[in-house]
Amino acid sequence: MSGKIVFVTGGARSGKSCFAEAYAARTGRRVAYIATAQCYDEEMRLRVAQHQARRPVSWDTYEAPTAAEQVITAAAAEHETILFDCLTLYASNLLCTFTEAQLADTGWAVAQVQAAGERLFAAAQASGRTVIFVSNEVGQGIVPMNQLARVYRDAQGLLNQRFAAAADEAYLTVSGIAIDLKRLAVPY
Repeated sequence: MSGKIVFVTGGARSGKSCFAEAYAARTGRRVAYIATAQCYDEEMRLRVAQHQARRPVSWDTYEAPTAAEQVITAAAAEHETILFDCLTLYASNLLCTFTEAQLADTGWAVAQVQAAGERLFAAAQASGRTVIFVSNEVGQGIVPMNQLARVYRDAQGLLNQRFAAAADEAYLTVSGIAIDLKRLAVPY
């Protein structure tokens, strides 16, 4: 079976997860939902609950705050479609495992997130399944004041570029509307 990689990005509350969920549902196949969120407070528990309430009960959920390439491989054994939500929290989870000294080496920290992204993408390609990656656009605001936020913005921006460029399809959601980036792309 030949699969494809789909990349969905957008700002906070832009509709990216809803679009990705609808895309996964339209495949008409067994869906695995890979969740990367970790609940450290009530607000995050509420957000997770909202996501869970939208998903069909027939979908299988896998928790993967880290080492998600292994979870993609496991999910692909039983599912034809995999929805990974989201790369942004995944990168954040990885950065939070680093020490302050490691984060001080900005190049090293960004490289570690990129390497994790490469492992994810390779696992998705090797799966032969349709894998939908959701991510946030995090770099469209001002330059953050603290180092961790700048490392995060840089690492996530590069991760998004990599996934969008290599994906078979890429979409940007704005105000609940999905835009086909590959179709509208201008080469440079």
